[in-house]
Amino acid sequence: PRAYCRIDFPEKKYSLLNDSCPFVFEYPVYATIVPVPEHDKEPCWKSICFPLFNAQIYLSYKTINCNLRQYIEDSHTLAFKHQIKASGMPETLVKIDSTNVYGLIFGIEGNAASSLQFYLTDSVRHFVRGALYFYSRPNYDSLAPVIDFLKKDVDRMIATFRWKKTEKKYTNAK
Repeated sequence: PRAYCRIDFPEKKYSLLNDSCPFVFEYPVYATIVPVPEHDKEPCWKSICFPLFNAQIYLSYKTINCNLRQYIEDSHTLAFKHQIKASGMPETLVKIDSTNVYGLIFGIEGNAASSLQFYLTDSVRHFVRGALYFYSRPNYDSLAPVIDFLKKDVDRMIATFRWKKTEKKYTNAK
């Protein structure tokens, strides 16, 4: 009879990503973080690689320059491209006033290429977008345990996400 392999999940432990980018967050120790090579000019674009699960979370960072609405619209468009194969797409609002982290998580259910996408912003200077992809056939039934496992890691990443203090630049308005 056909069956799926048993998956032994690693113990949940986290490290802090604190590099030259304007944000910090905790990520699982069973993941590696590498720069996205095709975006050499964007040093804060990263891949969080999960070799045990043949999966990656692609992170992109942009500085807001009167274009927050466009970044949010682009995030919705990229998530909604997966609706063709999705059986549902619940959205979860992210609002952490104490750290100025706001955003939206798209849970993409069904046999879609991406199972989870999100964006985070402080609404003034910073915008981060993330998307989880598996490098295997998108069979939601067999991937569901891994998706649930990694969703907890994304939740931890978002809960520990902080913007670094940056020097305020003041200009004289005339």
